[in-house]
Amino acid sequence: MDARAIIAAVRRHHTPSAEELAWFAKGLATGEVSDAQAGAFAMAVCLNGLSDEGRVSLTKGMRDSGDVLHWDLPGPVLDKHSTGGVGDCVSLILAPTLAACGVYVPMISGRGLGHTGGTLDKLEAIPGLSVDVTERRLHQITRDIGCAIVSATGQIAPADKRLYAIRDVTATVESVDLITASILAKKLAAGLEGLILDVKCGSGAFMKTPQDAEALARALVDASNGAGCKTEAMITDMNAPLAPALGNAVEVAVCMEVLSGNAAAAPRLHELTVALCVRLLAMRGVDDAEEQVTRAISSGAAMEKFGQMVAALGGPPDMADDWHTHLPKAPVVKPVPAPTAGHIAAIDGEALGFAVVALGGGRHVETDKINPSVGFTDMIALGDAVAAGEPLCMVHAATDGDAAEAVAAVQAAVRIGDAAKPGPLIIGRIT
Repeated sequence: MDARAIIAAVRRHHTPSAEELAWFAKGLATGEVSDAQAGAFAMAVCLNGLSDEGRVSLTKGMRDSGDVLHWDLPGPVLDKHSTGGVGDCVSLILAPTLAACGVYVPMISGRGLGHTGGTLDKLEAIPGLSVDVTERRLHQITRDIGCAIVSATGQIAPADKRLYAIRDVTATVESVDLITASILAKKLAAGLEGLILDVKCGSGAFMKTPQDAEALARALVDASNGAGCKTEAMITDMNAPLAPALGNAVEVAVCMEVLSGNAAAAPRLHELTVALCVRLLAMRGVDDAEEQVTRAISSGAAMEKFGQMVAALGGPPDMADDWHTHLPKAPVVKPVPAPTAGHIAAIDGEALGFAVVALGGGRHVETDKINPSVGFTDMIALGDAVAAGEPLCMVHAATDGDAAEAVAAVQAAVRIGDAAKPGPLIIGRIT
């Protein structure tokens, strides 16, 4: 096998064999494939694509590049994955909510990718918390608490861990083939019995059109079901941030409000989280799924599970009761004044995501260190009326200069004009 020949085949619009793709995935894990070769492969796939069979072969190869987990638990092992957007912190609410409903959720997540925030980066905004655990510890936390949100260990889909970081810095994030292989390699290696996919569509998503989102959703559902994991997908709107906060610590704060029973703090975030939880339970034949999910959040049971998970990962033991004091806060907080009066006609979510990256809340290169305290809060919603000078949101920054740049970025990303009615949150379903 030769990495150069495999790259050249994709460059010529040929799909390498299953054996070649399995070898390449193994080479990503062992280092036999260099960074330059991995980047060239990602670019070739992004430009020319793989066949359906090639997509499945790459997925299986990346899954089998490390360990595949097995579970012996008294309840179902289920999970969810989002293709990424801005203000999307569903995982931090969904995992403990499902755990409170008797489900086991070994959620292997990722870090920020392009303009989208990463679940692990958000979770690590909590002081002392580390998502890097051994497989033995992952088993223990999942068994004892019901949920664990962690990074892939060196033994779980190591090929994806390496290619994921390379995609982030080589402008190859949008490839359906690479997204499919990346998502499913980790999920299938986690030994799941069921999976729900949240495929985002709109200005803040990688997939900008419903057609592209549906193509990705079908690719994911077909590949995952073909590999033996019962999977469905929802196509959801990302033409505006899902939560009224963008960043790491600020999004955790919104999640804590929702887990405290304050659904009004982020109504779209709450609505989507409940819908995804309900669908997962329904896939397992639960009749009163919505009642169970609603009760898990309103009763405080989900918050209790979240606090237990945080403590198990090294975070504060009193996070559920005293989370306000633990989350880091930026030294500079300034409003973004609306330049004119009118209604919020459009929001460029991708531009807002990159504005968070520019503040230090994301990475330009994989070695960048994230500032967990920066971002935006109190984000105005699509369709809202605003007067000239009223705040579009609040900027949380490390310096006055960073804040000034962020103010200009937000003003450019938010279009004020005629009233716009937000579309439905759930656009479609793939079963």
